[in-house]
Amino acid sequence: MVRTADLTGVEDMSDTSRREWLGQASGVMAAVGATVMTGAAAITGSLLVAGAETEPARLKGNIRHSLVHWCYKDHWKDIAEFCRQTKALGAESVELIDPVHWPILKEHGLKCAIAGSHGFVKGVNDPANHAECLAILRKRIDQAAEFGCPSVITFTGMRKTPAGEVIPDDVGLANCVKAYKEIAGYAEEKQVTLCLEHLNSRVSTHPMKGHPGYQGDQVDYCIDILKQVGSPRVKLLFDIYHVQIMDGDLIARIKQHHEWIGHVHTAGNPGRGELHVAQEVNYPPVMQTLVDVGYQGYVGHEFIPTMDPAVGLKEAIRICDV
Repeated sequence: MVRTADLTGVEDMSDTSRREWLGQASGVMAAVGATVMTGAAAITGSLLVAGAETEPARLKGNIRHSLVHWCYKDHWKDIAEFCRQTKALGAESVELIDPVHWPILKEHGLKCAIAGSHGFVKGVNDPANHAECLAILRKRIDQAAEFGCPSVITFTGMRKTPAGEVIPDDVGLANCVKAYKEIAGYAEEKQVTLCLEHLNSRVSTHPMKGHPGYQGDQVDYCIDILKQVGSPRVKLLFDIYHVQIMDGDLIARIKQHHEWIGHVHTAGNPGRGELHVAQEVNYPPVMQTLVDVGYQGYVGHEFIPTMDPAVGLKEAIRICDV
């Protein structure tokens, strides 16, 4: 049994002695904490990774958890194994996964919370991309409706065209509104929600940690697009990691824009890693705010693993299970 250090006599120490003692004590406790956490991580990881045959995690049910496929596919290359891991964690969905794999999800009692579509480089802010993007969105809406996938992702696109021409923000916004108005009626008919993702344009250290040049890099800009489209089937993908970098005020923004939020993503900041204490977002009150405003959609965990993903995901789901 590990005991905390005896504090008797500390008040009688000199300032120098006190600093030395505290330094030694904190070092011991840090080492003990690291050992305990390492051991817990190893145990947790073994429970999930070795076949994932354990009972699904028991959760409160206020947050509907989903795993974003691209983040963890290199760790669980077999889709059936990915599904077993997802079930063991207590998540309901594997999202942004190729529709060719959806039947395997169904076999394991899982859903796809949101489907992929056109990428974030060629988006609807450029009229030259409208025909291609709308065709992809229409096809994905059809597939989603047939499978029971509630949402399809979409993006504004980059400010610069392939020819290097800059699309002014007001022009890009108008182009997005025009495109989404074209397809909003079809999404309403099929009861599938298009979710426009806000991305950060500040981080340039990794192609999936930030997207310099992305036009929809401000929450208010994206909300303006949605309001002008005016459809209950065109909403916002509120990515907490990206919003924290570009806008902050996470709780205030959720309260302000909750009626427009159609999907949510998580990741730690900085670094887009796990949701543990080595990052700045305080996830429990953010999740509680989602519950308080009546959000009933999915929360997709979309961090880039720096450790065993089973351990990181178990931790993320525990932290967000409010």
